[in-house]
This record gives sequence, structure tokens and C-alpha cells, in this order.
Amino acid sequence: MSAVAWIAVGSLAAWVWLLLGQGFFWRTAQRLPRREAPDRWPSVAIVVPARDEAELLPVSLPSLLAQDYPGRAEIFLVDDCSKDGTGDVGRALSVRYGGLPVTVVSPGEPEPGWTGKLWAVRHGMSLARTREPEYLLLTDADIAHEPDSLRELVAAAVSGGFDLVSQMARLRVSSVWERLVVPAFVYFFSQLYPFRWVNRAGARTAAAAGGCVLLRTGAAERARVPESIRQAVIDDVSLARAVQRSGGRIWLGLAERVDSVRPYPRLADLWRMVSRSAYAQLRHSPALLLGTVLGLALVYLVPPVALVTGLLTGDPVTAWAGGAAWAVMAGTYLPMLGYYRQSLWQAPLLPFTAVLYLLMTVDSAVQHHRGRGAAWKGRTYARPEAAPDR
Repeated sequence: MSAVAWIAVGSLAAWVWLLLGQGFFWRTAQRLPRREAPDRWPSVAIVVPARDEAELLPVSLPSLLAQDYPGRAEIFLVDDCSKDGTGDVGRALSVRYGGLPVTVVSPGEPEPGWTGKLWAVRHGMSLARTREPEYLLLTDADIAHEPDSLRELVAAAVSGGFDLVSQMARLRVSSVWERLVVPAFVYFFSQLYPFRWVNRAGARTAAAAGGCVLLRTGAAERARVPESIRQAVIDDVSLARAVQRSGGRIWLGLAERVDSVRPYPRLADLWRMVSRSAYAQLRHSPALLLGTVLGLALVYLVPPVALVTGLLTGDPVTAWAGGAAWAVMAGTYLPMLGYYRQSLWQAPLLPFTAVLYLLMTVDSAVQHHRGRGAAWKGRTYARPEAAPDR
């Protein structure tokens, strides 16, 4: 066989392994586990970090105010140095809609060494702990919850004995770029962190989705959260690891009644979302970056290229292996497209989307090595290795 044929066969072998040996990552069956109403509903503090979210709060905050929860629950909205009146909007919405009590707090600019929203989370959790809640719901300001969301999360945590229960909110898929990129984002995430592996007792794989995390207060204290992860760029995965390493049990799945309302109408918006943390996922390692680029090329780009090359050159082995690998790839993408209610005809376009993610990852590395550090909502902060320890 030719060298091209061997590469195509290698890509097919990789897809057979991904299909069967990577925790069935492509399946979308990991939803909230079986649960029963507890004999006593524990108290919950809902912490909402918000930076310049005045536009989205009118959509998301009323859904929290309207939570139908049988126990004691209250909301702590942390206005993270917003310039658009986020705190005032939160107070006005609380008065207008009623429901769960709301406390708005503004912690001021973060101390050195704190990244992203974790400074706001720290102050929200500190204030919440004065009420001695048994659970904390950490949810972003762009997340809308159905009225029974909190009740179902708590029931799942109590019934399953979980210290952390996280749901990956269903992201918006309205624009052309959202439909092309967003389902693939969740698909790639689940490929890196197969939900089945995360949810096994004694698992070594840890991950969470930061937009919706129910965390037992005792587990947070044992894991020293958020202080122990204050420099984390990928804060949700770091949170899950901290809880798991301290002896806690975690669960992660896809949401059915929790949705992100944040729009990403342009490719540039999605590009920033991915590139902000892509290189951090690779631990800022050039070697891992090179391996990732080569791996993405072998797994996602070789199949269509091999199919076309084999057909043009009359090489049946190359064409067959490339076509079979592409078919397996598309087949594994169908469940995620179904979850997002998108046309199944998008599945063959996954190689094109993978190229976009490859470029986003490379761009993330370029920005890092230019010394720009990371950025989040207009705030830049030092690279983790440069941030002072305390």
C-alpha cells in the first residue's frame, strides 16, 4: 500500500477506537440520574457572578427568582465591577418579579492571582456561607433555568450522594455560525471528558460545566474552593478536579431544562470563546500543541482528503479507508446534532468545523506566547506561571 493509504487506514483505526474505547463519548444519554424527593429539602444559596450582564439579566435572573423549590433558597448576585449598571438591573428585577430573595454585592477589582470570574465567585460564596447553606448553586448570568431546575438538581445530588452535580447548559444555536460551531464544541468537550467516565464511582476523569454547578458546601470547604483554583483559566474543570481529589463524588451531564441565552452571532464571538482557554487546556505546552494539531489532522482532516485522493488516483484502499473513517465520524456526530435539534445533514461538515477549532487553538497559543496572557470580558490577567502565589 502507498503511504497515503497507510495514513488513511491509521485514521480509520483511530475512529474505531474513538467509537468504542473513549467512553462512548458520542452518546447523549447522560442526563440527570434517577432521583427521588428527599425527606427534607436542604438549604441552597445561588451564586451568580455577573460582569457587564445588564442586557442578559432580564432574561436569566427572572428564571432564578421563579424557582419552585420547597426548601430555603436565596440568590447572591455578584456585580463584578460592571460598567453597565448590572447591579442596579438585578435589584430592579428582584423588585419587579419577586420570588426568591436577592442580595447584590460588589467586591471591587480582583487581587493579583485571581482569574476570570473566580474573584466574584469567591465573594459570592463567602457571603452565602454566612447563611450556612447546605448546597451552593454556581450559575452564570447568561443561564436560564426552568422553574423546577433547582429542585431536580438537589434531588439528584441527594439521591445519588453526589458532592457536585453539573449540567452543560444547552447553548444557543440561532445564527449560522452557532449552528456550525456550537454542537461541535460540546461534542469535542465530551470527547476530551467522556461523561460516562466522569460519572463512574472512583473515576479519574473530572470535569464540570461552569454555567450550572450544584456543589455541597462541605465539599467546597474540604476542597478549599475557590481559593485552591484561583489561577485556573478553565475554572469549571479545575473545580471538578479539586472536589474529586478531596474525596468528593461528581456527576456531569447534558441539560434538558437549563439553557444559555448568550448570543454568538459572529464567528469572531465564538472564536474568542474557544481561544480564551484552548491553549490553557494544553497546559501551555508547545509539545502538546504540536501533538494536538497532528492528532486533529489525522482524525478529522485525513478522512475527506483520503477519500477524494483515492477516487482521483484510483487507489481503492485509500478511498475506502478515508470514506469509512468519514462515515464513522459523521455517525458519531449525529446524536449531538439531534440533541441540538439541528439538521443531520450537517454531520459531514464536521471536518470543516474541526479546522476552525484547530486554528482557534493555534491562535490561543500565539496570543499566549506574545505575552498577552488571558482575557475575560475586557479584563486581562497574567499568565498562571507569572501570577503571584499567596
